[in-house]
Amino acid sequence: MGSFWADKKVLVTGAGGFIGSHLVERLAGEGASVRAFVRYNSRADVGLLKLAPPEILSSIELIGGDLRDSDAVRKAVEGCRIVFHLGALISIPYSYYHPVEVAETNLMGTLNVLLACRDLGVERLIHTSTSEVYGTAQRVPIDEAHPLQGQSPYSASKIGADKLAESFFCAFSVPVVTVRPFNTFGPRQSARAVIPTIITQVLARQSIRLGNLETTRDFTYVDDTVSGFLCAAQKEGIEGMTFNLGTGSEIAIGVLARTIIEKIGVPVSVELDQERLRPEGSEVMRLLSDNSRARSQLGWRPEVGLDEGLNRTIAWIRENLGNYRIGVYEL
Repeated sequence: MGSFWADKKVLVTGAGGFIGSHLVERLAGEGASVRAFVRYNSRADVGLLKLAPPEILSSIELIGGDLRDSDAVRKAVEGCRIVFHLGALISIPYSYYHPVEVAETNLMGTLNVLLACRDLGVERLIHTSTSEVYGTAQRVPIDEAHPLQGQSPYSASKIGADKLAESFFCAFSVPVVTVRPFNTFGPRQSARAVIPTIITQVLARQSIRLGNLETTRDFTYVDDTVSGFLCAAQKEGIEGMTFNLGTGSEIAIGVLARTIIEKIGVPVSVELDQERLRPEGSEVMRLLSDNSRARSQLGWRPEVGLDEGLNRTIAWIRENLGNYRIGVYEL
């Protein structure tokens, strides 16, 4: 991959996020010239990029802005050959409280990226979707033709963004490829996500508080998700297509919690946390991916299993536990 990326100018929106920071690090390591778009704040906080190696940070171009600002987005896209659009407000609970902000950022932000990519003639736009757009599985495994169901304001905003991307391919021939990660996990992830919240609570408390234990998810290690993004950028002739990035295996949250507790080896009890329960009609009960299209079309396949991924994540969180506010429910 190194020869493909050498000195290639790329933009990553949402570069300060969990997947985005790992993607920036991989691209820079492959020799790409990376421009990282992060949401501006007065603290000059670059998000999770601050955890990247110093040599990576010194090699990239950082730009602060807001996806809702079309001028800022256009300036960020200008001169870039490939754009990875990961920027979004991703918290499902936050979308219940602030649906307008989530819709504006995820819909209008994506529209601004699409307009800039169309007008500036980028070679490839990788648009980031989410498995949440499928809602509770109507059939399993879930392939890309599964119906889309907006069971939260967040998932509805992402469905809208996906459809905007689809429309710009159909109407304007924008070379967009959509990737749809399934529950990515790994080092740096916020405790809003279930695996880090389990690990941090087990390491620091005598009991852990979780939401619905019956739901099942398809967990993909972050390195594999990032590889899927790179494959989607490199493969020729796939414009307009959508690709699931999941393992094809599922696990119930209750079983996941017991697995992590056993790995850490600390006896803790599991209690119900009402704050982590979604409204009944909004809960997505089952997600299990069919990744056969990504395997056949992209040559992508997950390489890090859940067991090894959990070991790596536990080890990283042990060393960085001070970065987490244990037991504090965050939107």
